[in-house]
Amino acid sequence: MNTSEHKSKLSRRTVLRRMGWGAAAAALAPAARMYGDSISPVMTQLSDYMGAARSRELPEDVIEKAKEHVLDTFAAMVSGSELPPGQAALKFARSYGGEKVATVVCSNVLCGPIEAAFANAILAHSDETDDSHTISAVHPGASVVAATLAAGERFGISGAHFLRAVTLGYDIGPRVVLVLGGPDYQVASHQSVHSIGAVFSASSAAGCAASLDAQQMRWLLDYTAQQSSGVAAWVRDTAHMEKAFVFAGGPARNGVMGALLVQAGWTGVDDVFTGTDNFFEAHGYTANPAGLVDRLGEHYDVVETNIKKWSVGSPIQATLDALENVRKRKSFGADDVQQVIVRIETREAGVVDNRTMPDVCLQHMVAVMLIDKGVSFASAHDKARMQDPEVLRQRAKVQLIPDAELSKLMPKRVTLVDVVLKDGTRLSERVEAVRGTFANPMTREEVVAKARDLMAPVLGASPAGNLIEKLMSLEKVKNVVELRPLLQRA
Repeated sequence: MNTSEHKSKLSRRTVLRRMGWGAAAAALAPAARMYGDSISPVMTQLSDYMGAARSRELPEDVIEKAKEHVLDTFAAMVSGSELPPGQAALKFARSYGGEKVATVVCSNVLCGPIEAAFANAILAHSDETDDSHTISAVHPGASVVAATLAAGERFGISGAHFLRAVTLGYDIGPRVVLVLGGPDYQVASHQSVHSIGAVFSASSAAGCAASLDAQQMRWLLDYTAQQSSGVAAWVRDTAHMEKAFVFAGGPARNGVMGALLVQAGWTGVDDVFTGTDNFFEAHGYTANPAGLVDRLGEHYDVVETNIKKWSVGSPIQATLDALENVRKRKSFGADDVQQVIVRIETREAGVVDNRTMPDVCLQHMVAVMLIDKGVSFASAHDKARMQDPEVLRQRAKVQLIPDAELSKLMPKRVTLVDVVLKDGTRLSERVEAVRGTFANPMTREEVVAKARDLMAPVLGASPAGNLIEKLMSLEKVKNVVELRPLLQRA
């Protein structure tokens, strides 16, 4: 990703200037202001909401969405268990297991909740299969579900409690990032909004699973702020290993650790979002924390989080949608195609332009789609096929054009695809809403079909079906430990 080309609303100079102002204000502040602590109305509302989340009834449509995202995330864990980052996470869990409390997916390992949360979150983001929240850029599911499972097993919570914890996690992390300034903040500061958002998501979910009250939630937010970190250097990782740590593993581990500390009696600052040296000042940004509680309890972010139809990088999703839509209008084979022209937003074009990872390389995935007339998890992760002469022949037909006009439409990922056939026919498709997004959601059947494609090759068809059935009726589960035999693998 070449972030220097992106015109951010938050310039680097602006961030540095604000950091200077913050330092000057702190130097001039009276001692009472510097060392006293008070609770703002925003923190009161936020912590009260978080503390009551474990027993708050959710709307039926929110429960359904939460279950779909839980299923989608567990499916990502299962498929990720056979990829290099997932294999490394399983090896870590076996070596540093700790107390046998929590399940490590796709293994026979039981370990401490902190280690289990870390390992399972890495599994979930071992590739580009997990969900994402468009306007904040956070990938909530990987850290949230891993943290909730680990803390949930530790405290023996019910399936309904599990879903409420997960839903809370989706609500809090993206809000923190959006108050910071959203993805533009990463461009200006070089800090990873993916990591920052994910740790607040994970800690909120784990805190709910631990049944923390409002006061404890305030302390939890304080410890979460102390553990929020991550720099945008992850974009240079070509093995998806560091990216899995930044987006998921580190945040899940830190979130569970914070929740367990507070549950064990640790205290902290009552309001880390306001007052001297608060979270936003530390990040060099003067923010309005009111955004943290905007429509809280009315607007549920899990409903607006994307489930990927295709197991590839987000910037490629719309291109595959377009090719599928075009083929529905006119049948053609790979050898009938003279050229495929793809226009996507400038910065995202840099993310997927001729990458060495198959599932993050647009040209390669278009070639696979032309040949196979579809993309499965297996085909998206077949690295050896990147050297297949037939794939390379089709890949040579693909032209990727970064389009500055489409950049103006972000965070909506609009893609324009033209398929030019050898007989002169030109098939054009504009995708405004990718399948799986809020504006074009997948059906329950599609989510289940994706999960089955990811899990059956690893677990077997029957065990995968049993796990799907259990997760899609999660609200009826009395204790989430019941999931353990369905998630484990010898």
